[in-house]
Order: sequence, then structure tokens, then C-alpha cells
Amino acid sequence: MYSILIFEDDAASSFYMESFLEKAGFDVRCALDGHSLLDLLHNKRPDLILCDIMMPGVDGYTLLASLRKESEFADIPFIFVTARVDHADVRQGMNEGADDYLPKPFTTDELLASVTSRICRHKIVSAQQSRTSFQKERALLIEKTTKREREILLLVGNGSTSREIAHKLSVCLKTVERHRENIMKKLNVPNAATLARWAITAELIACEFN
Repeated sequence: MYSILIFEDDAASSFYMESFLEKAGFDVRCALDGHSLLDLLHNKRPDLILCDIMMPGVDGYTLLASLRKESEFADIPFIFVTARVDHADVRQGMNEGADDYLPKPFTTDELLASVTSRICRHKIVSAQQSRTSFQKERALLIEKTTKREREILLLVGNGSTSREIAHKLSVCLKTVERHRENIMKKLNVPNAATLARWAITAELIACEFN
């Protein structure tokens, strides 16, 4: 189960993200201030961090810069979640090493797409270093799914929402949702977090043919 750490001082926003991501199958922990964040961070290394910029005590930029200097946490995918959408803010976040910038308000589909894509990008690098496990999953994925279904998985891993996938493939939204349901049934996938793992395998398969 992938672990997500949310650093957000707005209780409503934190609860919104936590509730949805937990239902999607992620292990989610929340911090409202810098002290609790550091405790949670050192207690269990997360697979991804969602962070607001304007936080009490330590802002998001300072936190990100600090993490990027620590070898233990430097490679953790980091997404800014904030209402600050000025180009200068976005630029500063990316310059500090953020992996993505999710402006508020956002839909649950957009949140899931951003989280999934960033975890997939990071895990693909790790998976390429463990070929034995990948080969087993590769064989199962090719056996169980169609080329179109693997194409959809690939787009999921790249951070596309269902609506964006429908547009890219020139099909209706219901067709994409039906394909996703079939993929989850064929692979015995219970939730979106587990689907992200198979999206990584689909990406690695695609890389083999490029």
C-alpha cells in the first residue's frame, strides 16, 4: 500500500484529501504543523508528500528545500497543493524541486491523477532495478489485458484523468470507465492505489518497445 503524507493546516482541505485517498486505497497520514510533520516523516517514510505552501511555522518552500538536502528524503515525490496559482509561485515551487503543482480548487479525479502519476514516475526507476518481479507482472499483464487496456493503464500512469483519456483516445467517457472496470476485474485490483502499481508495469512494457 502506497503511503501519502499530507501537510495542510486547513482541516477541511486535509479531511477532503485524506478521505478520498483512503477510499482509493492509499495509506494516508496528515500533519497540521511542522512538528507533527517531522514526527510522521521520521516514523514512516512516505511514498509521496502533498503540501500546502502557506503553513504555520515552516512554509512549503522551506520544507521542500530542507527535504531535498537530506539523502533519506530527497527523492520523495512532492506535490504543492495550494490556492496560490501565480506564475511566480509555480516557478518558485518547481525551482525548489517540486514534482507537481495542484491548484485549488481541484476535483478528486485531478487529485488522483496527480498522485498516481508522481508515484508511478518514482516507482518506475526502482522497478527497473528489480527485473525479476517485473517480468512476472509483465507476463500476467500481457496475458490478462488487451492492448487498448494497457494503453489506458499507461495514460493513468502518466497522470491523465478519465476525461482526458477519453479525449486522447477519441472515445466516450463511459467507454474509458468501462475499460478501467474491466482492467480492475481482470487483475483483481481492489482500488486506485493498486491500479497505480499495474500502471507502472504498463509503462515499463511500453519502454521495452521504444
